[in-house]
Amino acid sequence: MAAYIIRRLLLIVPTLFAIMLLNFAIVQAVPGGPIERILAQLDHTAVSATERISGGGGEFAGASASSAGTTQTYRGAQGLPPEYIAQLERQFGFDKPLHERFLSMMRDFAVFDFGKSYYRDRSVAQLVVDKMPVSISLGLWTTLFVYLISIPLGIAKAVRDGSRFDIATSTVVVIGNAVPSFLFAILLIVVFAGGQYLDWFPLRGLHSEGWKELGWFDQVRDYFWHITLPVFALVIGGFASLTILTKNSFLDEIGKQYVVTARAKGLAEDRVLYGHVFRNAMLIVIAGFPSAFIRILFTGALLIEVIFSLDGLGLLGFEAAINRDYPVMFATLYFFTLLGLLMGLITDLTYAFVDPRIDFEARET
Repeated sequence: MAAYIIRRLLLIVPTLFAIMLLNFAIVQAVPGGPIERILAQLDHTAVSATERISGGGGEFAGASASSAGTTQTYRGAQGLPPEYIAQLERQFGFDKPLHERFLSMMRDFAVFDFGKSYYRDRSVAQLVVDKMPVSISLGLWTTLFVYLISIPLGIAKAVRDGSRFDIATSTVVVIGNAVPSFLFAILLIVVFAGGQYLDWFPLRGLHSEGWKELGWFDQVRDYFWHITLPVFALVIGGFASLTILTKNSFLDEIGKQYVVTARAKGLAEDRVLYGHVFRNAMLIVIAGFPSAFIRILFTGALLIEVIFSLDGLGLLGFEAAINRDYPVMFATLYFFTLLGLLMGLITDLTYAFVDPRIDFEARET
């Protein structure tokens, strides 16, 4: 097992490098980088200022507009000096060739030096640390409820396979699997957050104003009051696949010979199901917990954070992509990719821990 772990750890390096290189190349091909965005904002500001001057009406406005048009005294008409643009390129590091910029970025990332945001006077590490509690909170509660709902429901469906209960719950599972979480979130807002019917839950953030002045019990109650709808939306969109996986895993184990033998020996049905079938059937479900948590934490919550104005990692990444904040974009991509690759290794180790019969070294050889 030690040799397998070492090989997997060594494989992380080229995999991470290839993922970063591919995304770096794609981002460079997309029009509209930080420099272009700044120039566009400066140009828009100058044009808006000129329009305000010329919009006063009367002869003064006409003269001002004519003067602006003939003398070109504002930047929107004459453009920015090339020296200023070159200074911006040096400031952001865009005066260097692409390969030098990429290799320099990867050297810094290798020692977890993620730099500073282009548009916020803070380091990327500080931004990630500040946003992490919101995303971790959503991920933990969502993963917990998904497992608490899906495992018992999947077992019940497997035991009652083909019954009315199985058919009725399958309808709910199909709906949950077909409709994305953000649509459920919108429905919950319309129904329960003052959209059109009830006004039971708040719409924004994870706590109310003046939260710090509340007692600890009121703080906890206010926190759960705010997080109920976001977590509910994520749970509805995420429990379906795990329920189907649990049911199919149980059905596969129930049909095996050792179950038939246990029943033939006169063991009680509960003893057969939960003493023999459960451990083998839960292998794939339990071992997939790390990857499921990462998937919910960093991918599933993006639109939920946007819809409910939750200032987490998903919203941070979305704003960074919109604003072309490259340090935040690539740093979060590097961090989450590295974390995802490590979680893949942890998932394999969890498989081996739950069922010692699994030998990844023998499988590779």
